[in-house]
Amino acid sequence: MPCVRCEKDAPLNAKGWCIECERDYDKWVRRYATDIIWPAVTGMVVVSAIGMGIPLLGISYLIALSGIFVGAGSIAGLYLLNAKRRRKQFLLAGPLPRAYLPSRT
Repeated sequence: MPCVRCEKDAPLNAKGWCIECERDYDKWVRRYATDIIWPAVTGMVVVSAIGMGIPLLGISYLIALSGIFVGAGSIAGLYLLNAKRRRKQFLLAGPLPRAYLPSRT
């Protein structure tokens, strides 16, 4: 089965990419290391709003502890959505340079 990105017959991972394309993606995505900031800030806002806001309203602190899980879920969800968006962006970034595709030279 060919790779989704370079169409080379090679062992594929779960995403359908060969090892070389996955390495290229890892190098490319490191330029966007700051992508973790906005999910972390969003999770922090959710945790602080639920964790501090609910006890101020007079509701049990046990319910406020659920804010930790909601915040962690929002961090994980936003991170996964962003990772999916970056993978699509990498696919649309253009073909690999000819030096990386020896079968097509």
